[in-house]
Amino acid sequence: AASRLVVFDSVYDEFRDRLVAEAGAYDTGPVISEDSLERIVSALEGAHVLTGGERLDRRGWWLSPTVVEDVPADGELSCTELFGPVTILYRVRDLDEAIGLVNDSPYGLTSAIHTASLHRAMVFADAVQAGVVVVNGGTHGSEPHMGFGGVKQSGTGWREAGVEALDVYTEWKYVNLIADPARA
Repeated sequence: AASRLVVFDSVYDEFRDRLVAEAGAYDTGPVISEDSLERIVSALEGAHVLTGGERLDRRGWWLSPTVVEDVPADGELSCTELFGPVTILYRVRDLDEAIGLVNDSPYGLTSAIHTASLHRAMVFADAVQAGVVVVNGGTHGSEPHMGFGGVKQSGTGWREAGVEALDVYTEWKYVNLIADPARA
């Protein structure tokens, strides 16, 4: 799930209002453990929560879909992978500021841009520090035919799936066999 959404100032208010209106209807799964849920709830303390942020009364460790804004880009909430249904909104003036904000993160697994401008998409894809860049689609996991992995503190340093998986799951060995026809 997209944990950080960077939105141009010109459309920010409308985007935020629509996201908040839709977030409550979004069906998420539980968080992986009670410790994880506690960590997420604790991280949200003092944040400007627009919607969500409450534990749900269900069997397991559930948190309502949460949207947060006005989080400092270098703050702990911004620089932590929460692994839960939390999205932080950021308002930026332009593409350069958006790229700077994205690249200031200690993580770089996947990133996406939504735009009608091919030029803007290519500038973003070239400049952003992420292992996967999606244009006009959501951030998602691996595609079986492509190497998948992140940069910076994301991923494991390996590119899984695709032909790159051969290096991950194979122990390479060079064998030099000189056949002697006389011994056949």
